[in-house]
Amino acid sequence: MKSKILFAGLLGLLFCFPAFSQTEEAQVEAVIKSLFDGMRAKDAEKVAAAFSKDAMMQTVISKPDGSEVGSNAVADFVSRIASTPAETQLDERILEYQIKIDGTMASAWTPYQFYVNDKFSHCGVNSFQLVKMADGWKIVYIIDTRRKEPCES
Repeated sequence: MKSKILFAGLLGLLFCFPAFSQTEEAQVEAVIKSLFDGMRAKDAEKVAAAFSKDAMMQTVISKPDGSEVGSNAVADFVSRIASTPAETQLDERILEYQIKIDGTMASAWTPYQFYVNDKFSHCGVNSFQLVKMADGWKIVYIIDTRRKEPCES
């Protein structure tokens, strides 16, 4: 009888770990979604809240003779979002989330398509690095690619 209770308890613990993992993945996804929700709403505070204090942003610039990497300060990005004209709608549509977590570090790979005023602008992939801080998951680094085609649909 004791062995059945012990087995049931261990089995219950086994099922708790995937649920914890899924919850963490959902929290990481929620941070990324809040970033783009803030961008669509032109809500500078919401955009800034997704990032850690010293976060970095970079973009891969593809060239015929090899790629380069351009850097952008998060504060500049937040400022540009806040100053986007009211009639301009920015919409980054994430196609899927591939999230990996190890303790308090997470990586998210998110193919996307970007639209300005419902007109296709470009597509690519975001690679996010997040860390779980005292106040929750924060983006510490993002690098993306940008191209006109080929794009996933």
